[in-house]
Amino acid sequence: MNTTPTAIPFSREAEEAALGSVLINPDVYFDIAALLKPDDFYIHRNRWIWEAIQRLVERHIPIDLLTVSEELERAGLLEEIGGSGYITGLINQVPSSLNAEAYARIVAEHATRRALINVANQIAALAYDEKNEIEDATEQAAKALEGVLVGVSGSALVPFPVSLSEAYDRVQMLSQSEALPGVATGIIKLDGSLGNLKPENVYVFAGRPGQGKTSALTTIVRNVAQSQKHVAFFSLEMSRAQVVNRFLAQETQINLQLLDSGKLDDTQWASFTSAIERMNDLKIFIDDTPAITPLQVQSKCRRLLMMGNRLDLIVIDYLQLMKPGAKAENRTQEIGLITRALKTLAKELHVPILVAAQLNREVEKRADKRPQLSDLRESGDIEADADVVIFLHQPDPIAVGGVLPVDLIIAKHRNGPTGTVSVKFHKSTARFTG
Repeated sequence: MNTTPTAIPFSREAEEAALGSVLINPDVYFDIAALLKPDDFYIHRNRWIWEAIQRLVERHIPIDLLTVSEELERAGLLEEIGGSGYITGLINQVPSSLNAEAYARIVAEHATRRALINVANQIAALAYDEKNEIEDATEQAAKALEGVLVGVSGSALVPFPVSLSEAYDRVQMLSQSEALPGVATGIIKLDGSLGNLKPENVYVFAGRPGQGKTSALTTIVRNVAQSQKHVAFFSLEMSRAQVVNRFLAQETQINLQLLDSGKLDDTQWASFTSAIERMNDLKIFIDDTPAITPLQVQSKCRRLLMMGNRLDLIVIDYLQLMKPGAKAENRTQEIGLITRALKTLAKELHVPILVAAQLNREVEKRADKRPQLSDLRESGDIEADADVVIFLHQPDPIAVGGVLPVDLIIAKHRNGPTGTVSVKFHKSTARFTG
C-alpha cells in the first residue's frame, strides 16, 4: 500500500461552485450554511468571500454581486481576491444552483481530510518527543483526534457525572419557575394530560377525514402564537389563504363559509377588521408548498432562524402528503424515511413538531369506530418514531348548538400516561376548546 503523501486535499472547482451557487440564488445559502465553516475553504479568497456572505446574512442584507463586493471592500479584501471580476467569474461559471449541496459536501469532505492530516502530524510529533510521558502523549493524541471526529460524527460521548450535573441544574431551574416547561397548546385538558409540548418530541394528531385534524392544528398554532411564541406552519393540503381564513374564523367566531364567500354584514365586517389588527403581530410563518420534503422543511426552518427569528413549534398538515426526498422501494418505506427525518429535525432544532396523519379505512369497519395504533395509515414507523400519538374521535357525529364532542385519545405517550380527554369542536368556526 502506497502511503506517500500527495497533494493537499481541496477542490478549487467545488469551492467556486458552492460560492457561485449562493451568488446566483441567495436562498441556497440557508441550505448549505450548516455544512460549511469558513475554514473549510482552502483557498483564502474563497474563505473571505464566504465570511463576507455570512456577515451580510447576519445583518439581513441581500446577497448579490454589489453587496458582497462592498462588504469585501469595507474589509479591505476586495483587491486581494482579484476585484469584482473574480466574483463575476464565480457567477458566470455556475449554470445552476441545483447541485449546491453536493458542492458544499465536497468542500467539507476535503476540509476533514486536511484536518486529519494536521492531526496525524501532531500525533507524529508527540510520538517523536521522548520528553513526554507516554500517558500524556496518548491523551493529547486522543484529544486531537477527537476534535476532528466530533465534527464528522457528532458530539462525543459524555461522562455520566456531567449529565447528572446538567440534570440537577435543569430540575432546579424548573422548580423555580411557575410555568410548566414546553409549549402550551391552549387546549387546557390536553395540556393537563401532556404537560405541554416538549422540545425534541414529535406529536402525531391522527384521524379519519372530517374529524377536525386541521382545525385542531390551527387552533393550537393560534393559541401558541398568542402566547408570544413563534410557529412555522406547513400546509400541504390547504392554500395559505384557506389557512388564514381558519385563523380568522377562530378569532372572530364568524362562520368559516361566510369568510370564504366574503358575504359579511356590517357587524361582522367590523369584527373582521378588528381581528386583522389584533392578529397582525402574531409570529406565524405559513408555507403552503405541496409535497414538501423533510429536507425542505429543515432548510426553511433554518432560514427562519438565521434571519433573526425564534422558532418554538413546527406544525405540518399532513404527513402522508409529504415526500421523502430519497428513493424508497414502496410507500411504507417512504413514510418511515419521513418520520425518522422529522424526529431528527425535532432534536436538531430543539423544538416540538406537531404533525397530522391520516388513518386507514380499518377504523370504519369497527362498530364503535374508535381508532387504535394499528389504524395509522401506511406505516408502523409512525407509531415507532412518534413520541406521542393522539387520535381524534367523534363519539357522536351530531352537533348540538353547532358544537361536536370530540375525544382526544392519547394512544401513545413515550414519557407519560395514556388516556382520553374530551373537548369541543366548533365546526362552523374551525375551533377547538376545552
